[in-house]
Amino acid sequence: MKILFIGGTGVISSSCSDLCVERGIDLFLLNRGISPRIAPKGATVLLGDIQDHDQVKRALRGHSFDVVVDWIAYKKSDVERDYEIFRDSTSQYIFISSASVYQKPIVKLPITEDTPLYNPAWDYAQAKIDCENYVMMQYKQTGFPVTIVRPSHTYDKTRTPIRLDYTLLHRLKLGKKILLHDDGTSLWTLTHARDFAKGIIGLFGKNDALGEAYHITSDEVLTWNQIAKTLADKAHGTLNIGFVPAEFVIPYDAGWGNNLTWDKRYPGIFDNSKIKSIVPEYKATITFEQGAEEIVEWYNSHPEYQIFNHDFDAMLDKIFKDYDTTTEK
Repeated sequence: MKILFIGGTGVISSSCSDLCVERGIDLFLLNRGISPRIAPKGATVLLGDIQDHDQVKRALRGHSFDVVVDWIAYKKSDVERDYEIFRDSTSQYIFISSASVYQKPIVKLPITEDTPLYNPAWDYAQAKIDCENYVMMQYKQTGFPVTIVRPSHTYDKTRTPIRLDYTLLHRLKLGKKILLHDDGTSLWTLTHARDFAKGIIGLFGKNDALGEAYHITSDEVLTWNQIAKTLADKAHGTLNIGFVPAEFVIPYDAGWGNNLTWDKRYPGIFDNSKIKSIVPEYKATITFEQGAEEIVEWYNSHPEYQIFNHDFDAMLDKIFKDYDTTTEK
């Protein structure tokens, strides 16, 4: 198969690029070439900004693809652009949505692909819903060959699931408080990017997947307290949790606060029957204990990425101080 990734060097997509090359897929990456992650050997990089019509036209001239995956489409205008570019040059277009689109508060568990899409209080989730509605409309009206994929919380060796990567690990080593929303007991699913890659690549070229949506997650369910403890143990740090209501974070960091309030505070437990029915070999095998160990080892062996964010560190201290002051009144 000849596959095009728009992006392809991000947290999730890098693992997918690696697995494509490993499996002998003819992989092309269309991106600006500025990511610190390097495209795998064997992939063809087409330099261009997807937002620049002339660059894209030059980069894609003469090409058609069995599958196009857009890893960086976040708003309706992005998928409208993709429709115009690829409607006659691909047999399958995969839109990367998000499991945050599912109805909040959660009404029924586990979450299935039939769970209503409704999260109007969070702009990011609503924008993804708008994208889904547009591409599905084009599928029904024009036959645009779309498949929707909804990752949940997917990480790799460079990304801690609690903010903020090396700064978090450093605070754990110093015994400083790390922030968990509410009381840390809500249930959550973390999926390693290498596991996610097995699921999405299994959808490539499958006509039965057209007009369908799939989430691809692990079946391991943890509390946020367990996630924090695992990270602290692997980092040989001291676990000191500051519990703060999710909505209290919004005035300090709206993006993070809304993510906590309208996504992470609700249980993220998924039924993966649908992806397993079309990709029978799919199984997430990397536990978070293994993933956390990989994260800590990667940062320990890459001092150039041990970047301490002083502004974020100071913001956390202020949040804890302000919340303590509020609760004392």
